[in-house]
Amino acid sequence: MKDILLNIEALIFASEEGLTAMEIKQILQDGLMITINKDEVLTFLDQLKAKYASEDYVFALHTFNNKYQFLTKESYHDVLNQLQAHRDRKKLSQAGLETLAIIAYRQPITKLEVEQIRGVNCDYSIQRLLEKDLIKIVGKAESIGKPLLYATSDSFMNHFGINSVKDLPQLKDIINEENSIGEIIE
Repeated sequence: MKDILLNIEALIFASEEGLTAMEIKQILQDGLMITINKDEVLTFLDQLKAKYASEDYVFALHTFNNKYQFLTKESYHDVLNQLQAHRDRKKLSQAGLETLAIIAYRQPITKLEVEQIRGVNCDYSIQRLLEKDLIKIVGKAESIGKPLLYATSDSFMNHFGINSVKDLPQLKDIINEENSIGEIIE
């Protein structure tokens, strides 16, 4: 049993984007010929969560988008933010953030639709978002020319710590009366 736990721990540690319980089960069965069911995998994952909850470790086992992943504990975020500050090339421009927000809320969406909302060309912003793996191509639209459809990626979900786009703030949560123009008619 300890071998199974260690193998699951190694799989999660080596995985860049995290693994689902079903993926772990499948890898153990296919690669190591270990017969295990999903509930047993979940029990092992709970054991790992308990192990890494200890203060002896700088990271913990988290679940985002139904994938298990080791992430640094919150108490170390300040020092890691300093590291991130040195990676200026990773920053998104205002145009990039606007484009990402449009894609996140309207996905799947074509580049033309994004440009119609923003009112400017979005080639560069979309290219940068693809390079940073914050968005992905999810298919082609059925309209003339079959333009590419864009949606947020798993990296987007991980970066913002959400499980699905349903967890994004709703406009009613963001807009308040101070930001409104004109009279409110009831």
